[in-house]
Amino acid sequence: MSRDDPMPLIQDVHRAGALIRAGGVIAYPTEAVFGLGCDPRNEEAVARLLAIKQREVSKGLILIAAETAQLEPYLLPLDPETTARAHAAWPGPVTWLWPVRPDTPRWLTGDHDTLAVRVTDHPLAAALCREAGAIVSTSANLAGEEPARTDAAVVAQLGHLLDGVLAGKVGGRDRPSEIRDVRTGAVIRA
Repeated sequence: MSRDDPMPLIQDVHRAGALIRAGGVIAYPTEAVFGLGCDPRNEEAVARLLAIKQREVSKGLILIAAETAQLEPYLLPLDPETTARAHAAWPGPVTWLWPVRPDTPRWLTGDHDTLAVRVTDHPLAAALCREAGAIVSTSANLAGEEPARTDAAVVAQLGHLLDGVLAGKVGGRDRPSEIRDVRTGAVIRA
């Protein structure tokens, strides 16, 4: 998608989902900050998102979903106890590093054998995932800059590069989600 026209502030989650399904890159509110998102199966959209953010593909990305079933196509099945521990934290602020299926694209995992995944508890982000399926979720900012916490801040920093910004408020969290290794439970980012 090309951004020659003014970037729209989207009031409708159905429209935002349609933009993602069509290969667009949008910003949307999450639990603590605005996120940049696109269809994780669309290599061109992910490459564009990484270019907008100025992020190396080797770092890998986070996927968010409205329910665990949306993440299953990317993840290796684990033993019932480990799976239950992870699912008990969802929906919620825990992102798990989960081993991936062999066909999970490297544009998502980067240099890792895991994928960072979370079932979001932000109502608008969850509604967006119900419309579009699991989506890429990385903070809405240029690499090294502060993440945007309002739609106005997203528009000021990245608006000319995006296909839209889903209007809304971020959740009440001060910091991005905790990241843990699903295999060990070890905290990677508190």
